[in-house]
Amino acid sequence: QVQLVASGGGLVQAGGSLRLSCAASGKIFSINAMGWYRQAPGKQRESVATITSAGSTAYADSVKGRFTISRDNAKNALYLQMNSLKPEDTAVYYCNAVVRTTGWAVENYWGQGTQVTVSS
Repeated sequence: QVQLVASGGGLVQAGGSLRLSCAASGKIFSINAMGWYRQAPGKQRESVATITSAGSTAYADSVKGRFTISRDNAKNALYLQMNSLKPEDTAVYYCNAVVRTTGWAVENYWGQGTQVTVSS
């Protein structure tokens, strides 16, 4: 029905930057909230940043001032600019979207995850 494809992860040194992207496609009528989540080895998945369709944002305390979430509603795309990266930011990052499909259902979708590794 709907696919989310995340990209942009990689290996970076502490203090560096990465920009994650997530492209949504399929039977999309509109996208409500979108967000980035991450899961480090041995830990539960946690919310990193979320953004509403109107552009209101929320961040985990651990990334405030370093990460910026944004979206392009015309392209059904989601972004996460990550600056001043720390080794503790190492995780698999997942994008999420709450989608109203063309069939008028409201459904929750996840991307496949992209690995971010920050070396010290």
